[in-house]
Amino acid sequence: MISRPTFNFRYSLLCFVAILIACVSCSDSSNSDRDHLVFRYNEHSNISSLDPAFARNPQNIWPSNQLFNGLVQLDDSLSIQPDIAKRWEINDSTYTYTFFLRDDVYFHKHDVFGSDSTRTANAYDFEYSFNRLLDPQVASPGSWVLSNVDYYRAENDTTFTIQLKQPFPAFLGLLSMRYCSVVPEEVVEHYGSDFRSHPVGTGPFQFKLWEENVKLVFRKNPLYFEKDETGASLPYLEAVAITFLPDKQSEFLQFAQGKIDFISGLDNSYKDEILTTTGELQEKYKDRVNLITTPYLNTEYLGFFMGADTPEIKSRYLRQAVNYGFDRQKMITYLRNGMGIPAEHGFIPMGLPGFDYIEGYTYKPEKARQLVKQYIQETGDTEPEIVIGTNSQYLDICEYVQRELEKIGIKVTVDVMPPSTLRQMKSSGELDVFRASWVADYPDAENYLSLLYSPNFTPNGPNYMHFYNETMDSLYLKALSVTDIEQRKLLYTQMDSLIIAEAPIVPLYYDKAIRFVNHKVTGLGINPQNFLFLKRVKKER
Repeated sequence: MISRPTFNFRYSLLCFVAILIACVSCSDSSNSDRDHLVFRYNEHSNISSLDPAFARNPQNIWPSNQLFNGLVQLDDSLSIQPDIAKRWEINDSTYTYTFFLRDDVYFHKHDVFGSDSTRTANAYDFEYSFNRLLDPQVASPGSWVLSNVDYYRAENDTTFTIQLKQPFPAFLGLLSMRYCSVVPEEVVEHYGSDFRSHPVGTGPFQFKLWEENVKLVFRKNPLYFEKDETGASLPYLEAVAITFLPDKQSEFLQFAQGKIDFISGLDNSYKDEILTTTGELQEKYKDRVNLITTPYLNTEYLGFFMGADTPEIKSRYLRQAVNYGFDRQKMITYLRNGMGIPAEHGFIPMGLPGFDYIEGYTYKPEKARQLVKQYIQETGDTEPEIVIGTNSQYLDICEYVQRELEKIGIKVTVDVMPPSTLRQMKSSGELDVFRASWVADYPDAENYLSLLYSPNFTPNGPNYMHFYNETMDSLYLKALSVTDIEQRKLLYTQMDSLIIAEAPIVPLYYDKAIRFVNHKVTGLGINPQNFLFLKRVKKER
């Protein structure tokens, strides 16, 4: 086995990279001749692993997107596109997917590969990577992606077959997840669990340096296989430099000073500084910042735990009253500076195939009061009360809902707790009402409707509400067997309408992906999953 790099090698590498990205730490970065070749961003949450088998959250997915490839990928419209698989065939009668792979995709250079320092990725590498994803010793949180797979195998170097146990039309979208990336067996076996900090993939950038919680550096992969429309090799950038300031206000100050190239999302600490209440850039930023937004595959909602014994939760009258009892548009305008879409339709968010403008809940205070009266007549409870569990990040929204609902006769207590406590209590059914988000793992509305499918009661699945409806379950199973997306969308709309009528949730808003980008940066783009792809990014001098 080849020995690990020596201390002197690490030191030399650190010196080399420090020179390359001096523009990141230098206070006057605009004077650097190489500044336009380095893309800089900050990750305020810790990156726990660069191993794609552990790419379960955005902070891990973003860097992994630069290092790895899978069989397929998504474009910014969430359409399935070839990646290492140049084409595929689907046999609907046997649920078999056959992928035909490129033969010109090389792993990043590493001594473990021998004299050539690299080799091509092939179908047997995918077989190994999928085996590893399912290996209980690895304990990947992404093993569920293959739960519906009967078998997979490499037929030869360039042909890979997957057969499902039962039909699942969204399967190609699942394969686009970073969990399904290809990794080289010899490098993984060489490093073992340390592969997390010594990643080798096939992506547009390759790993160079990681000082955990300080900085992370990738360099351009000169062997990368993708080209742009003119035939020029990707990526355009020479390097990616990531810092780890934990405070979002400090991150914004770094961006305002030009020390990082973009920030994602909208935080209360700077939202009024950079945006007007109508969601426009403040005048002083218009000449140096570009604002990019798109519907984000995230629905913010309140969930009712339907297994609760409290009469308020059991009553559909009261659940509907809550839904009618506050103004979502006003909430978005004043608490989110216009960055969001009032969830006045279904649970499925805008930007996802399956969304429809079904009749949902708008602000109707008189109707809400009437429903409260019907609840009182139904139960004899003259002082209905609910407790909403939330974390501090969404306290302002929950307090707004609290004030509005008290106007229609529902007393509300807001219980603020740490995010980890909220997750635990939500999963164990200890909260009658809770604030939650659902971000799509893959671009199909089934991802959202699975939250209301009864076999998915927590802890066996994501049905935190413990909602049960026989018609819902029947429609959900039927949709799984329909391959035509237009027919599936009709079933999705029926399910979404049923959810709205039964009101086990209170849709608050459909989120927006938001990026503030230095005006020198082009080609960044945005997508409804808010994933970061840097292979087509350029920076002006």
